[in-house]
Amino acid sequence: MWNEVKVVAETGSTNTDLLRLAADGAPQGAVLAAKAQTSARGRQGRVWKNAPGAALTFSVLLRPHSVPQSARGWVPLLAGVATAAAVRSVTGVDARLKWPNDILIGGGKLTGILAEQTTGDAIVVGIGLNVHGGVGELPVPTATSLELHGAGQTDRTALLAEILRRIERWYGRWVESGDADECGLRPEYLRQCATIGRVVKIELPGGRSLAGAAVDVDSNGRLIVRNEGGMLVPISAGDVIHVRLADRVGCLGTDCVPGLLKECCCLGEGNADGMSGQLGPVGAVSCVFPLMARSRLPGEDRLAD
Repeated sequence: MWNEVKVVAETGSTNTDLLRLAADGAPQGAVLAAKAQTSARGRQGRVWKNAPGAALTFSVLLRPHSVPQSARGWVPLLAGVATAAAVRSVTGVDARLKWPNDILIGGGKLTGILAEQTTGDAIVVGIGLNVHGGVGELPVPTATSLELHGAGQTDRTALLAEILRRIERWYGRWVESGDADECGLRPEYLRQCATIGRVVKIELPGGRSLAGAAVDVDSNGRLIVRNEGGMLVPISAGDVIHVRLADRVGCLGTDCVPGLLKECCCLGEGNADGMSGQLGPVGAVSCVFPLMARSRLPGEDRLAD
């Protein structure tokens, strides 16, 4: 599938470079990796920064012309599934997904993924994975690296090869079936996703926010959140904040939703993890949902190829 893998010392953005090639009619299968990017970007127009040589940064060009446009939102989620599994396989570090396609180690962000589509059928997927960087050396306080988890000596070439191998495998299955459930992609995403079963706060476009329990990802890749009124709300875009489970059993608040189980999760100051700010004023704690703990993944100690 990968007809060309090119590595350059520096470029503005590997995504921009491949989008330009795609516009000129380049076939799928091109891979461009850079030791440094000077104008890299992340989701929602954010700037993506890393010190030269500190990260594995690359983009791939895909053309899923046989897949309906409505289903192509699965491309970045597919890349997340492949990348997280590759990190676990190569490094032994327990990397998990945060919807839609961030990769976490514990509460820190290891990898960002950005998919961009041209006017045609081409989709360019850019992946940035922090390999090196100690405390205070990473671009933002919420980031983490393989080095911080004892895997700083990981061979980036081997890691890139494993990510590409897994993208190719999942992409081939998905394109052939055109359905994320039928090819097994959606079940695998749910298996790897640390968001499902958590109380979350979602920062939505337009300055709105939503708090609730993340219960599913639907056939279009949208996150399904059960809000405080018990309604299921599909989320297509937004920044997800994972909220920690309450430290004690039982309801800590006074505004419980009727019918809650004895064990619950609570939103309040100090319950947000390192990827977020505080969720409310001091003392503002409100029980919103039953505790939804993620069960251990089948074969977690020996993930399938």
